[in-house]
Amino acid sequence: MAARDSLCPDAADEAVRATCEDASLCKRFAVSVGYWTDPYIQHFVRQAKERKAPEINRGYYARVQAVNRLLDAFLERTECNCQVISLGAGLDTTFWRLKDENRLPRKYFEIDFPMIVARKIHSIKSKPPLSKPIMDSHSSQSLLINSHALDSCRYCIFGADLRNLPDLEEKLKKFNLETQLPTVLVAECVLVYMNPEQSASLIKWAAHTFHTAMFISYEQVNMGDRFGQIMVENLQRRQCSLAGVEACQSLEAQRGRLVSNGWENATVLDMMKVYCSLPQDDVRRIEKLEFLDEKELLEQLLLHYCISWATKDSQNLGLAEISF
Repeated sequence: MAARDSLCPDAADEAVRATCEDASLCKRFAVSVGYWTDPYIQHFVRQAKERKAPEINRGYYARVQAVNRLLDAFLERTECNCQVISLGAGLDTTFWRLKDENRLPRKYFEIDFPMIVARKIHSIKSKPPLSKPIMDSHSSQSLLINSHALDSCRYCIFGADLRNLPDLEEKLKKFNLETQLPTVLVAECVLVYMNPEQSASLIKWAAHTFHTAMFISYEQVNMGDRFGQIMVENLQRRQCSLAGVEACQSLEAQRGRLVSNGWENATVLDMMKVYCSLPQDDVRRIEKLEFLDEKELLEQLLLHYCISWATKDSQNLGLAEISF
């Protein structure tokens, strides 16, 4: 979500919305090369006109694998008797993957800027490979669908500003969120675009709303060094400000933000450690897909992103044991 600082709000938000397109293009390109399988991304975004660098593709591979492994572990612990809330979901295709794998949660919620939600709903409505899995998992007569929201039995997407928590909570209740149900919230490159007070409020709201829950966040870290400064400058040239970069200075800062806002347990790993923890047979497979000239650049990139996850476990499901 966007910053509201030196740029006017609309311009800042527009710059953040553009990152959704960038990430989706990168994912589609990596899928086309064979890093992972995703038959649905092609229905949301065109193929990139130019090749993406191998280190970018490997970075997205690590990101997708890391988030999926944590999410899948939560689904396993709860036996899918849970909810997923994807914050700043963009054009993510996880709902369709889980449907194919027969591992849908009780309900899957997606939230993003209204403009992005409208685009995604248009794609769903116009493309049967996207709409059919939603209809197949829908059992009641009524299906809400308009340009701003789609609500079915198992899948819901709506537009909201994550900085406006009363509005977010009201809409989630309207679409039958169950706060007593185990819930996993996923935020990929979302908190960094909110100022520290806004992201802390969102994290605290999630911790206080759900008794059994997990919060997964993927974003930048170690941003105080020269490589981190270059990353910030590159985004600023595109009018995109990292309003929350203060919380991205270290792994400990990332962990501290979670535990100081109501979460019982929290773990943070840089993506270099995650990359080395992934199944090495598959890592060797993807490393054969493209020649990587500068391995140091990949290492620097992975050291400047992290994945953090925090848990609350009133039902004693063993959520604190989830790891790589």
